[in-house]
Amino acid sequence: VQLVESGGGLVQPGGSLRLSCAASGFTFSGYDMTWYRQAPGKERELVAGITSRSGSTNYADSVKGRFTISRDNAENTVYLQMDSLKPEDTAVYYCNARRGFLGYWGQGTQVTVSS
Repeated sequence: VQLVESGGGLVQPGGSLRLSCAASGFTFSGYDMTWYRQAPGKERELVAGITSRSGSTNYADSVKGRFTISRDNAENTVYLQMDSLKPEDTAVYYCNARRGFLGYWGQGTQVTVSS
């Protein structure tokens, strides 16, 4: 089982990034997928989630209207489009796959928003 995040980097405030999380080793389409983030000295928090079947989405209040989560079950990949980035979005972003009691984590990708 593997989740590999990519797409992080350094961006100026107001800029955009698109994170990807490529999954392998399990039936991706059957898992709910969630992006979390963890800033230095803070707890890991949920950013956005998308369900396996209906593709329903949910977002943290802090990112609503700026971030968009999507998935491509044919490519076994979940995406996080991040627009209008703010310095407070700086964190390591992780993707998580969950189905019942089963859950997997990626290694994370760093996002830094700074001028």
